[in-house]
Amino acid sequence: MRHYIGLIHKDADSDFGVSFPDFPGVVTAGTSLDEARMLAEEALAFHVHGLVEDGEAIPEPSSLEDVMADEDNRTGVAILVTLKAEAAKVVRVNVTIPEDVLGEIDRYAERHGYSRSGFLTAAAKQAMRDEAA
Repeated sequence: MRHYIGLIHKDADSDFGVSFPDFPGVVTAGTSLDEARMLAEEALAFHVHGLVEDGEAIPEPSSLEDVMADEDNRTGVAILVTLKAEAAKVVRVNVTIPEDVLGEIDRYAERHGYSRSGFLTAAAKQAMRDEAA
């Protein structure tokens, strides 16, 4: 398993945000530190699934020294986030979704650093967690 550096950001009036220097645009947030860490693992896994699905290369993890050498990263607290996605088998499915909803999904996914598949997977997992609670 690989580990990537996530940067936790927290303002007084915000949730705990997590970004990934090795994956610009991949961000997530949680209302607690534990939730942010859990969602960071999921966001990373879903993004990497999307890269694999699209045939793109997965970057090697940067060192803490390299990440912190960038002044923009010094406002965050570094954590290690485990990439658990590599062992998971990805299965292609065909679903029918209204065109306007698909457009909304794609815009949301792009704004939040997900692939379409990654976002749909994250949304389904969140819905199942919500139901189980």
